[in-house]
Amino acid sequence: MAAKRILMLVGDYVEDYEAMVPYQMLRMVGHQVDTVCPGKAAGQTVVTAVHDFEGEQTYSEKRGHRFLLTADFENLDETRYDALVIPGGRAPEYLRLTPRVLAIVRHFAEAGKPIAAICHGAQLLTAAGVVRGKRVSAYPACRAEVELAGGEYVPASPAFDNAVTDAPLVTAPAWPAHPAWMRQFLELLGSNIQP
Repeated sequence: MAAKRILMLVGDYVEDYEAMVPYQMLRMVGHQVDTVCPGKAAGQTVVTAVHDFEGEQTYSEKRGHRFLLTADFENLDETRYDALVIPGGRAPEYLRLTPRVLAIVRHFAEAGKPIAAICHGAQLLTAAGVVRGKRVSAYPACRAEVELAGGEYVPASPAFDNAVTDAPLVTAPAWPAHPAWMRQFLELLGSNIQP
C-alpha cells in the first residue's frame, strides 16, 4: 500500500471522537494526515466536544480535548492531497460559511478523490453541492439538508454503527460507526488491511 496524503477539515467544537479516532487510525496504517482549520495555523489547536447518546431527543455535549492542527489553512494546496476527512460535531455548522472550505470540498468531489464525512460533516457536503444523486448517511438532524441538496438520505441503524459508500463519498451517522466508516474509507484509498 502506498501511503496517501489525507486532509482533515476541523473547527472548534468538532466532535472529539470523530476527529481523534480517524486521525489516529489513518496514521496508524501509514497515511500522512494534515489537520487544518480556517483562520488557524499549524501548531495551534481547536477545542473538541464529546457528544453522547444519553436518552434525550438529541446528543449531549461535554468539552473534549484540544486537537492539534498540523498545517496552515491559509497556504493550503488541496491538489496535493489524495483524500479528505470531514468530522462532525458543531464545527461544520460554521465551516460551511467559509467559501474556501466549500471550494476544497468541491475539489475533492470533482476530482473523484475519496471523501469521508461523518455525523454533521454532511453539512459541508450539502453546502458544497456535492451530494446530488448520492446515497448519504449523516446524523438524523441532517436528513432534511441531504434531501434538499438532492441526496438520498440513508438512516442510521439502531446502534448508529452503519456507513455507506457512494464513491467518492463514504458517510456515517455518528462515532459508533467508526469501524464500518473507516473500513470503507480505507478500501477506497486502496489500503490493504486484513482482518
